[in-house]
Amino acid sequence: MKITAADKQTQLARKIGLLLLTLYGLGTILGAGIYVLIGKVAGEAGMFAPLAFIVAAGIAAITGLSYSKLVVRYPQSAGEARYVEEGFHRPWLTTTVGYLVVFSGVVSSATLANGFVGYFAAFFQTSSLLVLIVIVLLMGAIALVGIAESLWLTAAITAIEIMGLIWIIALGGDELVLLPERFPDLFVPKSLGALLGIFSGAFLAFYAFIGFEDLVNVVEEVKRPEANMPRAIIISIVVASTLYMLISIIAILGLPLDILIESEAPLRDLVIRDNPQAGDWIGVISLFAIVNGILIQIIMASRILYGMAVQKRAPSLFSEVSSLTLTPWFSTIFITLTVLVAALWFPLVVLAKATSFGILIIFVLINTTLWILFRRGDVESAGCVTSLPLVGALLCVALLVFQIVSVMA
Repeated sequence: MKITAADKQTQLARKIGLLLLTLYGLGTILGAGIYVLIGKVAGEAGMFAPLAFIVAAGIAAITGLSYSKLVVRYPQSAGEARYVEEGFHRPWLTTTVGYLVVFSGVVSSATLANGFVGYFAAFFQTSSLLVLIVIVLLMGAIALVGIAESLWLTAAITAIEIMGLIWIIALGGDELVLLPERFPDLFVPKSLGALLGIFSGAFLAFYAFIGFEDLVNVVEEVKRPEANMPRAIIISIVVASTLYMLISIIAILGLPLDILIESEAPLRDLVIRDNPQAGDWIGVISLFAIVNGILIQIIMASRILYGMAVQKRAPSLFSEVSSLTLTPWFSTIFITLTVLVAALWFPLVVLAKATSFGILIIFVLINTTLWILFRRGDVESAGCVTSLPLVGALLCVALLVFQIVSVMA
């Protein structure tokens, strides 16, 4: 029987099993957020930084359940825009979601670029401005040339990042032994100020959980997506949450709070105090993870902008494709320069909060969409409390409102 090109594509598409899908999900979540943010979260939440990560994990988990339901009902690689369109039937809202995803990709990449400068300075004393410009332009150039990425390569990178985090946890065993007696100091807030700090820290910590939503973009290549997609999303969030909580506990108990808050390379500084050589290796792994994150976000944002232009949702210039590299050259250059400007103008914390702000708005829409579809009967609610998506949406709104009020206060 003759196999058409379309048939070949279909055969190739269904090759991602649960293990590979979960590793991909972990790769998109873990990225480099924990490597650059732990000290900043401690700056907001103090000793309750682990609790801030737990609050952020709870919101991510509820939203992850919403994604798992929607991706089974609409198993196409259209992502958030498709879901919102099905729920609200408002083209302008679909376009807005697309721009929000692009915005989040830009500021996330700029956040990581600032984080790269901090870790790089631990090895080489040179101009931070020069390092920032070079790394962003270099990643933009690589994205412009084009990269033949495979999920197995992504899985390998993820394995390196996970091993780095597990290594830190193993080296921090002495701190974990102290947890029972220090538990109230880390998990029992006794004042309104402490609670406010926890929620402020959770808003910032939420950045470290961003990424699981990207799993829906490979649904057409997944074996048994109705079973494997929900499992991969939930497993990814649970594993990432566990790693984050353990790392944050070790960091809080292992370094004086003021040093942790001021550190530009917190995990390296955490390890290097007892094992200088291991600290250097953690620094190298951190740089590797950060560079990978910058590149992925530039590619993702430029491709989404290109796709929006093709669909007439963005200026046609963004759909221009290079005849040499077959990449969206204008979109890639535009995104790269926008990342560079954002990284130069804004500090890491501002950028991370901006990313969280954009993603939380998207999550409000996604959770609300599922709630609407439940009420219409368009999506089966089997195994899920129908009000849970509404709870997720309200929690995201509460976190957004809290942050807005905090900024205005």
